[in-house]
Amino acid sequence: MSMTLSLLCAVLALLHGCASPSREGLPLGSPFIDQAELEQTSLPDGTAVGDITSHSAVLWLKTAGSKQVQVEWASVEAWKTMSAMASVQSAAARTPVMVTGVDTDFTLSILIDGLNPGTRYRYYIAVIDQEKPSKKQVAAQGEFSTLPDPATSAAVSFAWSGDLGGQSQCRRGSEGYPIFDTIRKQKPDFFIFLGDTIYADHLCASPPNEPGANFVAKTLSEYRARHHYQRGAAALRRMLQTVPVYVMWDDHEVKNNFSGPFEPQMPAGRQALKEYWPIQVDATDSHRLYRRVRYGSDLEVFLLDTRQYRSRNADPDGPAKTMLGRPQLTWLLEGIAGSTATWKVIVTSVPLSVLKGGGLTVPGYDGWAGGPEGNGFERERRVIVDAIVENKLNNVVFLSGDIHWVQANVYDPNEDGVADFHEFAVGPLSARPGWLTAPSATLHPTTLINEAGYENFGLVRVTKEAFVLSVLDEAGATRFFYRIAAR
Repeated sequence: MSMTLSLLCAVLALLHGCASPSREGLPLGSPFIDQAELEQTSLPDGTAVGDITSHSAVLWLKTAGSKQVQVEWASVEAWKTMSAMASVQSAAARTPVMVTGVDTDFTLSILIDGLNPGTRYRYYIAVIDQEKPSKKQVAAQGEFSTLPDPATSAAVSFAWSGDLGGQSQCRRGSEGYPIFDTIRKQKPDFFIFLGDTIYADHLCASPPNEPGANFVAKTLSEYRARHHYQRGAAALRRMLQTVPVYVMWDDHEVKNNFSGPFEPQMPAGRQALKEYWPIQVDATDSHRLYRRVRYGSDLEVFLLDTRQYRSRNADPDGPAKTMLGRPQLTWLLEGIAGSTATWKVIVTSVPLSVLKGGGLTVPGYDGWAGGPEGNGFERERRVIVDAIVENKLNNVVFLSGDIHWVQANVYDPNEDGVADFHEFAVGPLSARPGWLTAPSATLHPTTLINEAGYENFGLVRVTKEAFVLSVLDEAGATRFFYRIAAR
Protein backbone atom coordinates (compact mmCIF):
# COMPACT_ATOMS: atom_id res chain seq x y z
CA MET A 1 0.00 0.00 0.00
CA SER A 2 1.39 3.43 -0.90
CA MET A 3 2.08 6.10 1.76
CA THR A 4 -0.74 8.34 0.47
CA LEU A 5 -3.25 5.51 0.44
CA SER A 6 -2.23 4.42 3.92
CA LEU A 7 -2.63 7.91 5.35
CA LEU A 8 -6.01 8.48 3.77
CA CYS A 9 -7.23 5.10 4.91
CA ALA A 10 -6.10 5.85 8.45
CA VAL A 11 -8.32 8.88 8.64
CA LEU A 12 -11.33 7.10 7.20
CA ALA A 13 -11.08 4.50 9.91
CA LEU A 14 -11.62 7.13 12.60
CA LEU A 15 -15.23 7.50 11.53
CA HIS A 16 -15.98 4.04 12.86
CA GLY A 17 -14.92 5.13 16.37
CA CYS A 18 -16.56 7.12 19.13
CA ALA A 19 -17.73 10.75 18.81
CA SER A 20 -15.90 12.12 21.86
CA PRO A 21 -12.47 13.82 21.79
CA SER A 22 -9.76 11.17 21.59
CA ARG A 23 -6.10 10.59 20.90
CA GLU A 24 -6.54 6.85 20.49
CA GLY A 25 -4.97 5.15 17.51
CA LEU A 26 -6.84 4.59 14.27
CA PRO A 27 -6.69 1.33 12.31
CA LEU A 28 -5.68 1.59 8.66
CA GLY A 29 -7.19 0.03 5.59
CA SER A 30 -10.53 1.56 4.49
CA PRO A 31 -11.33 2.51 0.86
CA PHE A 32 -11.46 6.12 -0.33
CA ILE A 33 -12.44 8.12 -3.38
CA ASP A 34 -10.62 10.84 -5.25
CA GLN A 35 -9.96 13.95 -3.11
CA ALA A 36 -10.52 16.42 -5.97
CA GLU A 37 -14.00 15.01 -6.57
CA LEU A 38 -14.86 15.31 -2.88
CA GLU A 39 -13.67 18.91 -2.58
CA GLN A 40 -16.10 19.87 -5.34
CA THR A 41 -19.06 18.10 -3.73
CA SER A 42 -18.54 18.08 0.05
CA LEU A 43 -16.46 21.24 0.56
CA PRO A 44 -17.29 23.50 -2.40
CA ASP A 45 -15.81 26.59 -0.72
CA GLY A 46 -12.50 24.87 0.00
CA THR A 47 -10.72 25.08 3.34
CA ALA A 48 -8.51 27.57 5.15
CA VAL A 49 -6.17 27.68 8.13
CA GLY A 50 -5.64 30.85 10.11
CA ASP A 51 -4.73 32.53 13.38
CA ILE A 52 -1.77 30.19 13.78
CA THR A 53 0.29 30.54 16.95
CA SER A 54 3.22 28.54 18.26
CA HIS A 55 0.78 26.06 19.82
CA SER A 56 -2.53 26.29 17.92
CA ALA A 57 -4.32 26.93 14.63
CA VAL A 58 -7.89 27.42 13.43
CA LEU A 59 -9.15 25.25 10.58
CA TRP A 60 -12.11 26.58 8.55
CA LEU A 61 -14.48 24.70 6.29
CA LYS A 62 -17.96 24.89 4.82
CA THR A 63 -19.99 21.89 3.73
CA ALA A 64 -22.61 21.62 1.02
CA GLY A 65 -25.61 21.40 3.31
CA SER A 66 -25.66 19.78 6.73
CA LYS A 67 -22.93 17.17 7.12
CA GLN A 68 -21.11 15.31 9.86
CA VAL A 69 -17.44 16.26 9.95
CA GLN A 70 -14.40 14.95 11.78
CA VAL A 71 -10.80 16.14 11.63
CA GLU A 72 -7.61 14.26 12.48
CA TRP A 73 -4.11 15.72 12.68
CA ALA A 74 -0.54 14.90 13.61
CA SER A 75 2.89 16.20 12.75
CA VAL A 76 4.17 15.30 9.31
CA GLU A 77 6.95 13.29 10.93
CA ALA A 78 4.41 11.34 12.97
CA TRP A 79 2.40 10.55 9.83
CA LYS A 80 5.54 9.19 8.19
CA THR A 81 6.16 6.96 11.17
CA MET A 82 2.57 5.76 11.20
CA SER A 83 2.70 4.99 7.48
CA ALA A 84 5.82 2.90 7.95
CA MET A 85 4.08 0.97 10.73
CA ALA A 86 0.69 0.38 9.11
CA SER A 87 -0.21 -2.43 11.49
CA VAL A 88 0.24 -0.20 14.55
CA GLN A 89 -2.49 2.15 15.74
CA SER A 90 -1.68 5.85 15.38
CA ALA A 91 -1.20 8.52 18.02
CA ALA A 92 -2.91 11.20 15.97
CA ALA A 93 -5.41 13.57 17.58
CA ARG A 94 -8.96 13.98 16.37
CA THR A 95 -12.05 16.03 17.02
CA PRO A 96 -15.41 14.61 17.98
CA VAL A 97 -17.89 14.19 15.15
CA MET A 98 -19.35 17.63 14.49
CA VAL A 99 -22.44 18.61 12.50
CA THR A 100 -22.56 21.67 10.29
CA GLY A 101 -25.85 23.51 10.41
CA VAL A 102 -27.87 26.39 9.10
CA ASP A 103 -27.18 28.45 12.24
CA THR A 104 -23.61 29.09 10.96
CA ASP A 105 -24.39 28.75 7.24
CA PHE A 106 -22.81 25.25 7.32
CA THR A 107 -19.38 26.63 8.28
CA LEU A 108 -17.06 25.44 11.03
CA SER A 109 -14.01 27.04 12.59
CA ILE A 110 -12.17 24.32 14.48
CA LEU A 111 -9.48 25.13 17.05
CA ILE A 112 -6.55 22.72 16.86
CA ASP A 113 -4.38 23.17 19.93
CA GLY A 114 -1.80 21.46 22.08
CA LEU A 115 0.69 21.73 19.21
CA ASN A 116 4.47 22.10 19.33
CA PRO A 117 6.24 25.29 18.13
CA GLY A 118 7.96 25.37 14.76
CA THR A 119 6.43 22.08 13.63
CA ARG A 120 4.84 21.02 10.35
CA TYR A 121 1.40 19.42 10.80
CA ARG A 122 -0.88 17.54 8.42
CA TYR A 123 -4.64 17.28 8.84
CA TYR A 124 -7.40 15.27 7.19
CA ILE A 125 -11.07 16.20 6.99
CA ALA A 126 -13.64 13.42 6.71
CA VAL A 127 -17.22 14.26 5.75
CA ILE A 128 -20.24 11.99 6.20
CA ASP A 129 -23.38 12.37 4.12
CA GLN A 130 -26.15 12.20 6.73
CA GLU A 131 -28.57 10.84 4.14
CA LYS A 132 -26.08 8.07 3.38
CA PRO A 133 -24.30 7.46 6.71
CA SER A 134 -22.34 4.56 5.31
CA LYS A 135 -20.59 6.96 2.91
CA LYS A 136 -17.59 8.08 4.97
CA GLN A 137 -14.95 9.76 2.87
CA VAL A 138 -11.88 11.96 3.19
CA ALA A 139 -12.92 15.31 1.75
CA ALA A 140 -9.67 17.26 2.07
CA GLN A 141 -6.19 17.26 3.50
CA GLY A 142 -3.68 20.02 4.12
CA GLU A 143 -0.60 21.11 6.01
CA PHE A 144 0.49 24.09 8.08
CA SER A 145 3.43 25.03 10.31
CA THR A 146 3.12 26.37 13.81
CA LEU A 147 5.04 29.55 14.58
CA PRO A 148 8.44 29.39 16.28
CA ASP A 149 8.57 30.14 19.99
CA PRO A 150 9.52 33.70 21.10
CA ALA A 151 13.06 32.65 21.95
CA THR A 152 13.86 31.45 18.42
CA SER A 153 15.21 33.80 15.78
CA ALA A 154 13.69 32.80 12.45
CA ALA A 155 13.32 34.59 9.13
CA VAL A 156 9.71 35.05 8.05
CA SER A 157 7.98 36.28 4.92
CA PHE A 158 4.40 37.46 4.73
CA ALA A 159 2.08 39.28 2.36
CA TRP A 160 -0.74 41.71 3.01
CA SER A 161 -3.41 43.58 1.09
CA GLY A 162 -7.14 44.28 1.09
CA ASP A 163 -10.09 45.62 -0.90
CA LEU A 164 -11.61 42.74 -2.86
CA GLY A 165 -14.49 43.19 -5.27
CA GLY A 166 -15.10 46.92 -5.00
CA GLN A 167 -16.69 49.20 -7.57
CA SER A 168 -18.07 46.23 -9.53
CA GLN A 169 -14.62 44.72 -10.11
CA CYS A 170 -15.78 41.35 -8.81
CA ARG A 171 -15.34 37.72 -9.85
CA ARG A 172 -14.94 37.41 -13.59
CA GLY A 173 -14.83 33.86 -14.89
CA SER A 174 -14.45 30.69 -12.87
CA GLU A 175 -10.92 31.60 -11.78
CA GLY A 176 -11.82 35.05 -10.50
CA TYR A 177 -9.34 37.30 -8.67
CA PRO A 178 -6.14 35.92 -10.28
CA ILE A 179 -3.96 38.07 -7.98
CA PHE A 180 -4.31 35.33 -5.34
CA ASP A 181 -2.37 32.97 -7.58
CA THR A 182 0.38 35.58 -7.73
CA ILE A 183 0.42 35.84 -3.93
CA ARG A 184 0.49 32.05 -3.54
CA LYS A 185 3.45 31.72 -5.90
CA GLN A 186 5.53 33.96 -3.60
CA LYS A 187 5.18 31.24 -0.91
CA PRO A 188 4.67 33.59 2.04
CA ASP A 189 4.51 32.10 5.53
CA PHE A 190 1.16 33.84 5.98
CA PHE A 191 -1.16 36.45 4.45
CA ILE A 192 -2.80 39.33 6.30
CA PHE A 193 -6.16 40.11 4.70
CA LEU A 194 -6.51 43.72 5.71
CA GLY A 195 -10.22 44.36 5.46
CA ASP A 196 -12.85 44.90 2.80
CA THR A 197 -12.87 41.16 2.21
CA ILE A 198 -16.25 41.85 0.62
CA TYR A 199 -17.98 44.98 -0.61
CA ALA A 200 -21.38 44.29 0.91
CA ASP A 201 -22.71 47.70 -0.07
CA HIS A 202 -21.60 47.57 -3.73
CA LEU A 203 -23.36 45.85 -6.60
CA CYS A 204 -21.55 43.20 -8.65
CA ALA A 205 -23.44 43.46 -11.93
CA SER A 206 -23.56 40.39 -14.16
CA PRO A 207 -22.24 40.64 -16.79
CA PRO A 208 -19.32 41.36 -16.68
CA ASN A 209 -19.07 39.67 -13.26
CA GLU A 210 -20.18 36.19 -12.30
CA PRO A 211 -23.79 36.20 -11.08
CA GLY A 212 -24.71 36.03 -7.42
CA ALA A 213 -23.73 39.37 -5.89
CA ASN A 214 -25.82 42.02 -7.65
CA PHE A 215 -27.40 43.27 -4.41
CA VAL A 216 -26.60 45.39 -1.38
CA ALA A 217 -26.32 43.25 1.74
CA LYS A 218 -28.26 44.34 4.82
CA THR A 219 -29.22 41.09 6.54
CA LEU A 220 -27.18 38.20 7.93
CA SER A 221 -28.18 35.91 5.08
CA GLU A 222 -27.19 38.56 2.53
CA TYR A 223 -23.80 39.15 4.19
CA ARG A 224 -23.22 35.41 4.17
CA ALA A 225 -24.09 35.27 0.49
CA ARG A 226 -21.50 37.93 -0.33
CA HIS A 227 -18.76 36.02 1.52
CA HIS A 228 -19.81 32.80 -0.18
CA TYR A 229 -19.66 34.57 -3.54
CA GLN A 230 -16.00 35.46 -3.01
CA ARG A 231 -15.13 31.79 -2.36
CA GLY A 232 -16.34 30.99 -5.85
CA ALA A 233 -12.94 32.27 -7.06
CA ALA A 234 -10.72 29.26 -7.65
CA ALA A 235 -7.56 31.35 -7.24
CA LEU A 236 -8.65 32.43 -3.75
CA ARG A 237 -9.42 28.84 -2.77
CA ARG A 238 -6.03 27.71 -4.04
CA MET A 239 -4.21 30.32 -1.98
CA LEU A 240 -6.16 29.44 1.15
CA GLN A 241 -5.22 25.78 0.74
CA THR A 242 -1.52 26.54 1.19
CA VAL A 243 -1.15 29.99 2.81
CA PRO A 244 -2.37 30.61 6.39
CA VAL A 245 -4.36 33.81 6.91
CA TYR A 246 -4.95 36.43 9.59
CA VAL A 247 -8.11 38.33 8.68
CA MET A 248 -9.29 41.75 9.81
CA TRP A 249 -12.26 43.81 8.68
CA ASP A 250 -12.76 47.35 7.52
CA ASP A 251 -15.93 49.18 6.55
CA HIS A 252 -17.30 47.28 3.54
CA GLU A 253 -17.87 44.09 5.51
CA VAL A 254 -20.85 46.09 6.77
CA LYS A 255 -21.35 49.52 5.21
CA ASN A 256 -19.21 52.34 3.87
CA ASN A 257 -17.31 54.24 6.60
CA PHE A 258 -19.41 52.74 9.40
CA SER A 259 -18.83 53.43 13.09
CA GLY A 260 -19.62 50.27 15.05
CA PRO A 261 -21.54 51.46 18.11
CA PHE A 262 -23.87 53.50 15.92
CA GLU A 263 -24.45 51.04 13.05
CA PRO A 264 -27.39 48.63 13.53
CA GLN A 265 -26.15 46.38 10.71
CA MET A 266 -22.77 45.78 12.39
CA PRO A 267 -23.69 42.61 14.37
CA ALA A 268 -24.88 40.82 11.24
CA GLY A 269 -21.80 41.83 9.24
CA ARG A 270 -19.49 40.83 12.09
CA GLN A 271 -21.15 37.43 12.47
CA ALA A 272 -20.83 36.65 8.77
CA LEU A 273 -17.17 37.69 8.79
CA LYS A 274 -16.39 35.37 11.71
CA GLU A 275 -18.35 32.52 10.16
CA TYR A 276 -16.44 32.69 6.87
CA TRP A 277 -12.87 33.10 8.13
CA PRO A 278 -10.63 31.11 10.52
CA ILE A 279 -10.64 33.62 13.39
CA GLN A 280 -9.95 32.36 16.91
CA VAL A 281 -12.65 33.36 19.38
CA ASP A 282 -11.39 35.20 22.46
CA ALA A 283 -12.39 33.34 25.62
CA THR A 284 -13.40 36.53 27.43
CA ASP A 285 -14.99 38.47 24.55
CA SER A 286 -16.52 36.58 21.64
CA HIS A 287 -16.81 39.77 19.56
CA ARG A 288 -13.18 40.81 19.90
CA LEU A 289 -11.21 40.94 16.65
CA TYR A 290 -8.00 42.78 17.61
CA ARG A 291 -5.18 40.37 18.42
CA ARG A 292 -1.44 39.87 18.12
CA VAL A 293 0.84 37.44 16.30
CA ARG A 294 4.27 36.59 17.70
CA TYR A 295 6.63 34.98 15.18
CA GLY A 296 9.80 33.97 16.99
CA SER A 297 12.07 36.56 18.55
CA ASP A 298 12.09 39.01 15.65
CA LEU A 299 8.46 39.82 14.76
CA GLU A 300 5.34 40.79 16.66
CA VAL A 301 2.26 41.91 14.72
CA PHE A 302 -0.58 43.90 16.31
CA LEU A 303 -3.81 43.58 14.32
CA LEU A 304 -6.12 46.51 15.06
CA ASP A 305 -9.90 46.68 14.88
CA THR A 306 -10.55 50.21 13.63
CA ARG A 307 -14.34 49.77 13.21
CA GLN A 308 -16.09 48.12 16.11
CA TYR A 309 -15.43 50.72 18.81
CA ARG A 310 -14.98 53.98 16.93
CA SER A 311 -16.75 57.27 17.53
CA ARG A 312 -18.71 58.84 14.70
CA ASN A 313 -16.39 60.22 12.02
CA ALA A 314 -18.07 63.63 12.18
CA ASP A 315 -17.60 64.03 15.95
CA PRO A 316 -15.12 66.77 16.87
CA ASP A 317 -11.69 65.45 17.74
CA GLY A 318 -10.71 65.50 21.39
CA PRO A 319 -10.28 63.36 24.52
CA ALA A 320 -13.70 61.72 24.12
CA LYS A 321 -13.17 60.68 20.49
CA THR A 322 -11.73 57.27 19.77
CA MET A 323 -11.09 54.91 16.91
CA LEU A 324 -9.90 51.96 18.97
CA GLY A 325 -11.81 52.27 22.24
CA ARG A 326 -10.00 52.51 25.58
CA PRO A 327 -9.40 48.76 26.16
CA GLN A 328 -7.89 48.24 22.71
CA LEU A 329 -5.78 51.39 22.94
CA THR A 330 -4.41 50.27 26.32
CA TRP A 331 -3.73 46.81 24.90
CA LEU A 332 -1.79 48.34 22.00
CA LEU A 333 0.25 50.77 24.10
CA GLU A 334 1.18 48.13 26.64
CA GLY A 335 1.88 45.62 23.90
CA ILE A 336 4.32 47.69 21.87
CA ALA A 337 6.05 49.02 24.99
CA GLY A 338 6.52 45.54 26.41
CA SER A 339 7.32 43.71 23.21
CA THR A 340 10.73 42.05 23.07
CA ALA A 341 10.46 41.42 19.32
CA THR A 342 13.01 43.08 17.07
CA TRP A 343 10.24 44.36 14.76
CA LYS A 344 6.90 45.65 16.00
CA VAL A 345 4.34 45.82 13.18
CA ILE A 346 1.03 47.64 13.72
CA VAL A 347 -1.64 46.71 11.19
CA THR A 348 -4.37 49.34 10.75
CA SER A 349 -7.04 49.04 8.08
CA VAL A 350 -7.16 52.82 7.58
CA PRO A 351 -4.08 54.97 6.87
CA LEU A 352 -2.28 57.26 9.30
CA SER A 353 -1.95 60.38 7.16
CA VAL A 354 -4.20 60.29 4.11
CA LEU A 355 -7.17 62.64 4.40
CA LYS A 356 -10.10 60.28 3.77
CA GLY A 357 -13.03 62.65 3.66
CA GLY A 358 -16.58 61.35 3.88
CA GLY A 359 -19.73 62.49 2.11
CA LEU A 360 -23.23 63.68 2.81
CA THR A 361 -24.41 60.35 4.20
CA VAL A 362 -21.32 59.77 6.39
CA PRO A 363 -19.55 63.07 6.98
CA GLY A 364 -16.18 63.46 8.67
CA TYR A 365 -12.83 61.81 8.08
CA ASP A 366 -12.62 58.05 7.99
CA GLY A 367 -8.86 57.59 8.54
CA TRP A 368 -6.66 58.77 11.38
CA ALA A 369 -5.92 62.15 9.81
CA GLY A 370 -8.41 65.00 10.05
CA GLY A 371 -8.99 68.05 7.91
CA PRO A 372 -9.60 71.70 8.76
CA GLU A 373 -12.98 70.87 10.32
CA GLY A 374 -11.14 69.21 13.22
CA ASN A 375 -13.05 65.93 13.12
CA GLY A 376 -10.36 63.31 12.47
CA PHE A 377 -8.84 60.90 15.00
CA GLU A 378 -5.56 62.75 15.41
CA ARG A 379 -5.73 63.10 19.20
CA GLU A 380 -5.70 59.32 19.65
CA ARG A 381 -3.12 58.93 16.91
CA ARG A 382 -0.91 61.36 18.82
CA VAL A 383 -1.16 59.17 21.93
CA ILE A 384 0.18 56.22 19.92
CA VAL A 385 2.89 58.30 18.24
CA ASP A 386 4.01 59.81 21.55
CA ALA A 387 4.31 56.32 23.04
CA ILE A 388 6.62 55.33 20.20
CA VAL A 389 8.76 58.48 20.32
CA GLU A 390 8.95 59.05 24.07
CA ASN A 391 9.70 55.41 24.85
CA LYS A 392 12.28 55.33 22.06
CA LEU A 393 10.71 52.24 20.51
CA ASN A 394 12.83 51.14 17.60
CA ASN A 395 11.80 49.22 14.49
CA VAL A 396 8.10 50.14 14.46
CA VAL A 397 6.30 49.72 11.14
CA PHE A 398 2.65 50.45 10.29
CA LEU A 399 0.94 48.50 7.52
CA SER A 400 -2.31 49.89 6.13
CA GLY A 401 -4.65 49.81 3.16
CA ASP A 402 -8.16 51.05 2.24
CA ILE A 403 -7.07 53.89 -0.06
CA HIS A 404 -6.65 51.76 -3.23
CA TRP A 405 -3.14 52.87 -4.08
CA VAL A 406 0.45 52.42 -2.93
CA GLN A 407 1.91 54.91 -0.51
CA ALA A 408 5.01 54.68 1.71
CA ASN A 409 6.02 57.28 4.29
CA VAL A 410 8.90 57.75 6.69
CA TYR A 411 7.76 59.76 9.72
CA ASP A 412 9.75 62.15 11.90
CA PRO A 413 7.06 63.64 14.17
CA ASN A 414 9.52 65.29 16.59
CA GLU A 415 11.56 66.76 13.70
CA ASP A 416 14.93 65.66 15.06
CA GLY A 417 16.10 64.39 11.69
CA VAL A 418 15.81 60.73 12.71
CA ALA A 419 13.07 58.50 11.34
CA ASP A 420 10.79 57.33 14.16
CA PHE A 421 8.63 54.84 12.23
CA HIS A 422 7.42 53.89 8.75
CA GLU A 423 4.05 53.29 7.11
CA PHE A 424 3.32 51.26 3.98
CA ALA A 425 -0.15 51.25 2.40
CA VAL A 426 -1.10 48.81 -0.37
CA GLY A 427 -4.14 47.60 -2.33
CA PRO A 428 -6.51 47.07 -3.92
CA LEU A 429 -6.69 43.35 -4.65
CA SER A 430 -9.57 44.00 -7.04
CA ALA A 431 -11.25 47.41 -7.03
CA ARG A 432 -11.11 50.77 -8.74
CA PRO A 433 -7.85 52.68 -8.07
CA GLY A 434 -8.18 55.53 -5.60
CA TRP A 435 -7.50 59.21 -6.17
CA LEU A 436 -3.88 59.96 -5.33
CA THR A 437 -3.57 62.14 -2.25
CA ALA A 438 -0.43 63.34 -0.52
CA PRO A 439 -0.12 62.59 3.20
CA SER A 440 -0.94 65.36 5.63
CA ALA A 441 2.08 67.18 7.04
CA THR A 442 1.25 66.72 10.73
CA LEU A 443 3.61 63.78 11.32
CA HIS A 444 6.29 65.28 9.06
CA PRO A 445 6.43 62.52 6.46
CA THR A 446 8.93 61.86 3.75
CA THR A 447 7.02 60.10 0.97
CA LEU A 448 8.84 57.28 -0.79
CA ILE A 449 6.11 56.34 -3.26
CA ASN A 450 2.59 57.57 -4.03
CA GLU A 451 1.33 55.60 -7.01
CA ALA A 452 -1.98 54.26 -8.31
CA GLY A 453 -3.36 52.41 -11.30
CA TYR A 454 -2.77 48.71 -10.62
CA GLU A 455 -3.91 45.95 -8.29
CA ASN A 456 -1.21 45.02 -5.80
CA PHE A 457 -0.07 43.53 -2.52
CA GLY A 458 2.86 43.97 -0.17
CA LEU A 459 5.45 41.27 0.45
CA VAL A 460 7.71 41.47 3.51
CA ARG A 461 10.75 39.50 4.61
CA VAL A 462 11.76 39.99 8.23
CA THR A 463 15.04 38.99 9.84
CA LYS A 464 16.85 40.18 12.93
CA GLU A 465 18.86 42.49 10.72
CA ALA A 466 16.30 44.00 8.35
CA PHE A 467 12.70 44.59 7.28
CA VAL A 468 12.64 44.19 3.51
CA LEU A 469 9.46 45.19 1.68
CA SER A 470 8.33 44.87 -1.92
CA VAL A 471 5.07 45.87 -3.60
CA LEU A 472 4.05 43.51 -6.39
CA ASP A 473 1.35 44.02 -8.97
CA GLU A 474 -1.18 41.43 -10.12
CA ALA A 475 1.31 40.01 -12.65
CA GLY A 476 4.03 39.62 -10.05
CA ALA A 477 6.18 42.56 -11.19
CA THR A 478 7.92 44.51 -8.43
CA ARG A 479 6.68 48.12 -8.37
CA PHE A 480 8.48 49.24 -5.20
CA PHE A 481 11.30 47.94 -3.01
CA TYR A 482 12.58 49.24 0.31
CA ARG A 483 14.88 47.96 3.05
CA ILE A 484 14.95 49.12 6.66
CA ALA A 485 17.95 48.15 8.73
CA ALA A 486 17.20 47.18 12.33
CA ARG A 487 18.24 49.58 15.07
